[in-house]
Amino acid sequence: MGQSPLTLRRWSRVEYDRLAELGAFEHDAVELVGGLLIVAEPKGSHHTTAVGMVEDTLRAVLPPGWIVRTEAPIALDDESAPEPDVAVVRGSRADYRHAHPALPALVIEVAEASLGFDRTEKAGLYARAGIADYWIVNLVDRVVEVYRDPTPDATAPYGWRYATRETSRPPGFVTPLDVPTVPIAIAALLP
Repeated sequence: MGQSPLTLRRWSRVEYDRLAELGAFEHDAVELVGGLLIVAEPKGSHHTTAVGMVEDTLRAVLPPGWIVRTEAPIALDDESAPEPDVAVVRGSRADYRHAHPALPALVIEVAEASLGFDRTEKAGLYARAGIADYWIVNLVDRVVEVYRDPTPDATAPYGWRYATRETSRPPGFVTPLDVPTVPIAIAALLP
């Protein structure tokens, strides 16, 4: 007798949101990525410190009209509601009381153990959604990787990738695409 292949149950964002409202994930750190529930990277002190530094830095430099959301869902498409470490969106908090933002101006993942996943799966997902500015605060190599110019690529996860990738390290700076007057020191993002 041969073993049957595993059957994966794909979830829609509507189903995922409903389960979350019912408290199904109350004690689990999960996010919906491409229809699959993904267990989030454990948040050790190094990771948590870096997320806080990114959040503090962005809040300090962004002008009014921008919101910094930390570890909160974004509604990318019918099968994805990832919870990036940091997302920058336009508007006010009240603008999102009935629905999560769909197209952040900037998404940032802080990566240690998840570095490979963030470079491939998350990058493909964010590129497919049309997010023009995606950064990885790479704690392994102590750099910030900036991904831009989403482009179709049949060989990439979710059929999309970023055409441009730049890596910066201290004492360099990085500037958000939608706020070009706000250079951010790489050192301010790394613990």
